[in-house]
Amino acid sequence: MANITNDEVDVAVVGLGWAGSLMSIELAQAGLKVRAFERGEDRTNADFAYPKPADQYAYGVRNKIMVTPKDGALTVRHNLKGTALPTRQWGAFVPGTGVGGSGLHWTGVLIRPTPTDIKLKTYADQAYAPGILQADMTIGDFPFTWDEIEPYLDKFDKICGLSGNTGNLNGQILVGGDPFEGPRSNPYPLPALEDTLNNKMFADAARKLGYHPFPNPSANVSRAWKNPYGNQIAPCNYCGYCSKYPCLNYSKASPQTAVMDALKRMDNFDYRVNANVLRVELHEDGKTAKGITYVDAQGNEVFQPARIVVLAAFQFVNVRLMLLSGIGQPYNPVTRKGTVGRNYAFLSNGGTTLFFKDKNFNPFATAGATGQMFNDVSPGNFDGPSLGFIGGAKIHSSQATGTPIGTALPAGTPEWGQGWKEGMQDWYGHSMKISISTGCMSYRDHYVDLDPTYKDPWGQPLLRITFDWKENELKLQQHLRKIVQDITKELNPDSYSESFLGMDSHWDITKYVSTHNVGGAIMGDSPETSALNRYLQSWDVHNVFVPGGNAFPQNFQANPTSLIGALTLFAAQAIKDQYLKNPGPLVQA
Repeated sequence: MANITNDEVDVAVVGLGWAGSLMSIELAQAGLKVRAFERGEDRTNADFAYPKPADQYAYGVRNKIMVTPKDGALTVRHNLKGTALPTRQWGAFVPGTGVGGSGLHWTGVLIRPTPTDIKLKTYADQAYAPGILQADMTIGDFPFTWDEIEPYLDKFDKICGLSGNTGNLNGQILVGGDPFEGPRSNPYPLPALEDTLNNKMFADAARKLGYHPFPNPSANVSRAWKNPYGNQIAPCNYCGYCSKYPCLNYSKASPQTAVMDALKRMDNFDYRVNANVLRVELHEDGKTAKGITYVDAQGNEVFQPARIVVLAAFQFVNVRLMLLSGIGQPYNPVTRKGTVGRNYAFLSNGGTTLFFKDKNFNPFATAGATGQMFNDVSPGNFDGPSLGFIGGAKIHSSQATGTPIGTALPAGTPEWGQGWKEGMQDWYGHSMKISISTGCMSYRDHYVDLDPTYKDPWGQPLLRITFDWKENELKLQQHLRKIVQDITKELNPDSYSESFLGMDSHWDITKYVSTHNVGGAIMGDSPETSALNRYLQSWDVHNVFVPGGNAFPQNFQANPTSLIGALTLFAAQAIKDQYLKNPGPLVQA
């Protein structure tokens, strides 16, 4: 294995998903020489031309564009006393790989956090009397205000061609949108996607019960869109191949459609694929990085010198690289000392499937983000303190796919053979779902660290996740179940089935929930409790920036992509305006 040193660059970016592509184009536009590194293969729009992705078994079942457990394995346990074992197949979440990362296979729901989500610790301290919340909670505020982050949420909306109904325009509440959203400086760039039958039925029932439904904010664009980088995104044709698929119509905002075409044309940007980054290399004093070391496709160990290093891989990949590189102090849940690894959180879901003999929901015409949701049950919008828990949920009915494998069938239907075939004939297209996606608080003993036993093919420790459901999240599930039951009763199906967490439930790594992992290298106001400052800059190594879901102090009920995009743009602006002029800590501890 040869040892190679590349030519020096201004910026080395690890990962080419949303965070990596956004950071790359923003810094390249500032004139910096940027080189990105992706552990997976190259993926271009041409790879997804129709009909290539219309293969549910390849993409939706066998996870064709995801990292394999062999290459991305980690270990999991429920508590500090448990023995963590490696993942052999993906279940609860499915991380992406290759150019585009998880931004390639996402569903396209692009909903913002609320102002309360941004300042959740402040809200909790004001609304909850001592003793109501669990003593081991470690929730925090994001270290910025709504007014500071909103322009970057707005910019990301425009990059994606966000389609939906505006609910709050500069403080004015508008009919048809989310009345609980934070004030927008601009309306949605594009109108909402078309409603499907289940959307209308759900929205009518929700309004009757006093809730405020609105169309799912969608990065599957409703109209042709040219974004600020000059990239064209095509109007959605409702083919139904969205979640776990690249978009065969180039209608879903992804790094490929929204960023990469413009980025690749820049002379001061290039990227390497099949490049597995092993660590960030530090100078002898440990206070600055001098570059990264990676293994290339030929097995060579390569050093890439760089003035700035951006860790923009998947959430727990970023944390693992910080731990492997000695950036910051590893978190110890017993002493509560250290910051790298703390506040891991993963949201829960649940819902009800409703069956109607006389309704045809036409699963052949749908998109990943078609649906209606309401935000009435989010922190500050309902009386969580009297119920004894904090957190919330978006409650929605979405018809995200029409693919047949795994379609819901009524209880009692045989799982194989002639009976299953007859069930498919009778019920395909005759069901709809009401689903919940919940927040998840952070806790003292929920964290990630390096596994003491298991190693990857390069001899480095795997990442270990210690996580389980807590009473707070289980109480939230039970409250939401009652709301969903009320809506179900209002819709009066012929039959229904439900799936919610009980008070004795444990986290099941084998069953898919979402890929919304957060925490581990969180942002905050103090190096005592956070790994990153408000600009996603390492408190300990000032030329390392770490954008991604890892920066969230806890998981709020909204999908994380909108805030990940905004945080990346916010950090990129600070690098351009402040760091390049005076390299060093941007926030004084």
